[in-house]
Amino acid sequence: MVGVNVGKSLVIASLALLWSGVAVAQATQPVTLAVDLNHAKGAVSPMLYGLMTEEINFSYDGGLYGELVRNRTFQDRPNSPEHWYLHEGGGGDATMKIDRTTGPSAALPLSLALTVRSSDAKDSVGVENEGFWGIPLRPRTSYKGSFYAKADAAGSPVTVSLVNDQTGLVAASSVQTLGTEWKQYDFTLTTGEIHASSDNRLRLSFGKPGTVWFSLVSLFPPTYKGRVNGNRPDLMEKMAAMHPAFLRFPGGNYLEGDHINERFEWKKTIGPLVDRPTHISPWRYHSSDGMGLLEFLEWCEDLKMQPVLAVYAGYSMRQEYVKPGADLQPYVADALDEIEYVTGSTDTKWGAERAKDGHTAPFKLKYVEIGNEDWFDKSGSYEGRYAQFYKGIKAQHPDLQLIATMPIKQMKADVVDDHYYRTAKQFYEDVHHYDTVDRNGPKIFVGEWATREGGPTPNFGAALGDAAWMTGMEKNSDLVVMASYAPLLVNVNPGGMQWETDLIGYDAMSSYGSPSYYAQVMFAGHVGDEILSAKADTEAPRFFYSATRSTATGVMYLKLVNASSEPLPVKIQLEGAKRVAANGKMVTLSAKTTAATNTLMHPSEIVPVNSTISNGAKSFSHTVPGYSIQILELETK
Repeated sequence: MVGVNVGKSLVIASLALLWSGVAVAQATQPVTLAVDLNHAKGAVSPMLYGLMTEEINFSYDGGLYGELVRNRTFQDRPNSPEHWYLHEGGGGDATMKIDRTTGPSAALPLSLALTVRSSDAKDSVGVENEGFWGIPLRPRTSYKGSFYAKADAAGSPVTVSLVNDQTGLVAASSVQTLGTEWKQYDFTLTTGEIHASSDNRLRLSFGKPGTVWFSLVSLFPPTYKGRVNGNRPDLMEKMAAMHPAFLRFPGGNYLEGDHINERFEWKKTIGPLVDRPTHISPWRYHSSDGMGLLEFLEWCEDLKMQPVLAVYAGYSMRQEYVKPGADLQPYVADALDEIEYVTGSTDTKWGAERAKDGHTAPFKLKYVEIGNEDWFDKSGSYEGRYAQFYKGIKAQHPDLQLIATMPIKQMKADVVDDHYYRTAKQFYEDVHHYDTVDRNGPKIFVGEWATREGGPTPNFGAALGDAAWMTGMEKNSDLVVMASYAPLLVNVNPGGMQWETDLIGYDAMSSYGSPSYYAQVMFAGHVGDEILSAKADTEAPRFFYSATRSTATGVMYLKLVNASSEPLPVKIQLEGAKRVAANGKMVTLSAKTTAATNTLMHPSEIVPVNSTISNGAKSFSHTVPGYSIQILELETK
């Protein structure tokens, strides 16, 4: 009886599997995807994939910009020294306050006054900075710093040290002897055999009764390529892996500011840090302006990107605008000065200023964007403002391509900037958006776009939406000359994020790429220079694709996106190929669910997996896994 029951069970299970297989087969009918290798549809823009940046989510201060001291010029909140704390060791007695009467320069009029009434020789009195959610320290590492200071008595000793929050142990220290006039003091602090952590503070200790004033207190870890006033290496390396062709800067709302007097004034962001007055950001925190115009350009230089320079065009976000005509002309002149700073020889006024700032060679510049998201300007003044900037810039720089931030009716812009923040489903439904757009211009720059699902960084469902949208842009990359995801960066600490969803997450010690980040890495790292026509015989639900080829090597890059949970069998026909190598490369990004994601604690849950295929031919079968993004790389002749 037992044997009969077992046999009956096996039959029932077999029938269940059979019917299940029929159901799957009906749901995932094979798709035939024909790729025409005989006739290129158009040329892929050589600048298709790039980066967009702005000061949001603590992207610069507390993020990419290497500075470890928060509120280094005491201007975050002028009535209170935010992120600074009094240290009264050994029963010492002291006070600290913002002093509005003295500072190291006209640009930085504030200072922190520390008045010591009594101190203990074993544990002196001082002030401490907590950094951006801690100060990250690693063993056997040198940290370079400086501060401006003066004392009420010459010869006053100040000890600079790095102190662990938990143990109170000093990781490194240096003693500086102050004078009575403002002066910059440089120091280097080198750690020993410590545990890597961000549980540290920078302490400035004053060992005797008296008053000392501090300003522009700075501390930098090792930076990318060793640049002075440079960037955080891990974030730069993650961006380098994206193979970016350009950087759009200084960003969207950060360019405009809430008010005209809070815009990004580039002339106030160049030269020595002590001459940069800082400014209020529209994202509810103060910008140190350590990331100034030259630093953006050096960022481009380090990652071999072309700058896409956005210039202020007379509109700020609280509906403040400058009327076209005489009122706007100073802003046009300022943009011309800015372009001269970027591209001018040392024989020009602003080219010479750039050389004085440390960069003799001019930078190459092809694209200039006039403003940002000017469709928000209810005055309707953008048509006139753009035309005035266009005329003024083209008169001196006829080869520059000028980007409009909204469609222009009275003239043809060189390029128009489109922005899209959507759900994955919305991107699926609009993947053919650019298929029928007039190729006579203007060209398209998709300057900000993202699938906004997941937080603080995207989940895999968002990556699928992003990948689907990128296939549509890639198919139309004769028209879409540039595209950049936004926002690029986010500090994941509490209070660090103002906008979700963001591509790369980090805290003080480490960083990670989201699933959407890896989709970007895959697409930008596997693209040819000509667009191939690709057509599926049936519209499989949530199946997207694009094909490009390198004319130099004959390598074809076939991108396949299956946003369904079920595997999809695809018959791939390479029409016009004389020979196809049997062995090819394959890169796969996949997940079990659309909610799956990467985090700071689990940064590598979803990463690209490299493998090979061995059945490459003029016609071959391939199955795209459910919830996956794949790239097939095949040599064709």
